[in-house]
Amino acid sequence: MTLRQYLIAMSIMTLVCWVAWFYIIMIIDPTLTNWIGFLLFYLALSLALAGTAALAGFIIRFAALKQKLVFYSVKEAFRQSFLFSALIIASLLLLAQGLFTWLNLGLLIVSLSVLEFFLISYEKNPSNK
Repeated sequence: MTLRQYLIAMSIMTLVCWVAWFYIIMIIDPTLTNWIGFLLFYLALSLALAGTAALAGFIIRFAALKQKLVFYSVKEAFRQSFLFSALIIASLLLLAQGLFTWLNLGLLIVSLSVLEFFLISYEKNPSNK
């Protein structure tokens, strides 16, 4: 897959996820829905956020910073976009349950940062390849 094909496919799928999320917002009543409605809401939002963050992260790395090879920029942006999406979704879930505090947010950020550092170090370790 070429870079152009990747960017077109990722843009289209991200747009589809945003449209699906807005559609879910319009048709699902949060006071009447069951766990499937909430699952669809959070799943569509997380995929839309991950796609948007992956595209934005790649564009920033490629255009503004001129970093590394394209493959590594795409790979890093994709990984970090899912971590960013997990942060947002976990924060929304904590907020929905009434458990969102600055301490919980800080612990969530620290744990996702540790996970990112682990993934970076695991990737650079030559014995893992």
